Amino acid sequence: MDQQDLLAELHRRSDGAIVAFKPDQWRVIDALITGTGPVLLVQSTGWGKSLVYFAATLALRRAGAGPTLLISPLLALIRDQVRAASRLGLAAESLTGENPEHWERITGALARDAVDLLLVSPERLASDAFASSRLAAVLGRVALFVIDEAHCISDWGHDFRPDYQRIHRLLATRLPPGVALLATTATANQRVAADVAVQLGAATRIVRGPLSRGSLRLQAIALPSRADRYAWLADTLPVLAGSGIVYALTTREADRLAGWLQRCGLAVASYHARIGDGCGLDAAEHRRRREDDLLSNRLKALVATTALGLGFDKPDLAFVIHHQRPPSILQYYQQVGRAGRALESAWGVLLAGAEDEGIVGSFIANAFPLPADIDAVLAALDAAAARGLTLPELAAATDLPDDEVERVLRLLAAADPPPVLRAGSRWSPGGVPYRPDPARIAELTRLRRQEWRRMKAYGQSWGCLMRFLVRELGDHEARRCGRCANCLGRPLLATRPRRAGVTAARDWLETPA
Repeated sequence: MDQQDLLAELHRRSDGAIVAFKPDQWRVIDALITGTGPVLLVQSTGWGKSLVYFAATLALRRAGAGPTLLISPLLALIRDQVRAASRLGLAAESLTGENPEHWERITGALARDAVDLLLVSPERLASDAFASSRLAAVLGRVALFVIDEAHCISDWGHDFRPDYQRIHRLLATRLPPGVALLATTATANQRVAADVAVQLGAATRIVRGPLSRGSLRLQAIALPSRADRYAWLADTLPVLAGSGIVYALTTREADRLAGWLQRCGLAVASYHARIGDGCGLDAAEHRRRREDDLLSNRLKALVATTALGLGFDKPDLAFVIHHQRPPSILQYYQQVGRAGRALESAWGVLLAGAEDEGIVGSFIANAFPLPADIDAVLAALDAAAARGLTLPELAAATDLPDDEVERVLRLLAAADPPPVLRAGSRWSPGGVPYRPDPARIAELTRLRRQEWRRMKAYGQSWGCLMRFLVRELGDHEARRCGRCANCLGRPLLATRPRRAGVTAARDWLETPA
């Protein structure tokens, strides 16, 4: 299909909602249809990356080609993408842990070539048993292979997922030659983009668009004292319209800050990976409830760690405030960019505290497991042999905390070839020795420290804050936004809290948690 025929078909299928392609949209669609090499598409959230692969799928299927295989990192995203594709009349299916009762039906539909678009998580794709039993009917016929949220491929980058790193092995061993390749993300600096491109192939073309967010009003405020920041938040949240997110670096801080704001009469709750620990609640269900409370505006804010990340989409989110500085511009841009997606104006405020340096420094120094912990996990798996061990069983066998065992497994699973294998919830030896790469670890540690320095420089910048952010992510054509505090030459929000509030916050912080 040529551009006009494809656009006319999409216009009809969308009931008139799709009227034109953006220039880069058609450029990438055409590259996928004509097979002119892998493409890494870096565009801001809401630009229309999903339309690119939906349109290319429609064109390829009309030409008699095989289906599209889409790798997506979260169940919430997969559900949204299935619904969006179905609205365009594409036969979209997913194979996830949520729908095992439908796997037989979907496998049969794949064998009959009755599926246009199949969505799976990287963890499913990484399982040889799953690929052989459920994907055998489709892997040899895939016409388009799409990797969504492709920054997860990059070595130990933001939102790193080891199963994403195994995708390049699939490209080399299971997919047919000449398959069209597309990777998409809204968050990739030059290092991450180059890393992803290497894993997709030497001929990868990077298509990068403007990343400035027109609705965001940015401000950076240095308040080294925690009490000052607690008081500032208690003063500021009530005067901001709508609801939003306050990010903290640690679970403990999220709980502590949420408790303070609740004491101040604000409808807030904490959000992190350990919600429900010790009280018999299912953490995933507890998080979903709190997400729903924010989505429905029953809460003024969630005080969250990075656990509130990919997959959370509230178009009318009115503010994102960072109580502490995140480790990198990549992380900050992705988090602050959740605000104002469907609003004319939204707030993005970075607060900086004296404790940030120590917390982030600890994150960087401890990003990789200790050699002794790695040896303990490998020894436990060797002792268990083929029967394998679950994560709790490994923790018991090694006398290590669950989260430390999980860090070890993430590192080992990302090795090539991996010295550990996973089947369902059980881990077993991979049959190859683990060869540590201290040079790689040293280089990644150096890069993380460099990214932390750039994050600190953002908070100290006198220039346009939006331009600073997007230039760090490779958008060197950005102009002054004209909306941030630096562009306007004045604070957008008060830079100091009330003294009485600081005294009350200090008393709160001195009270044992």
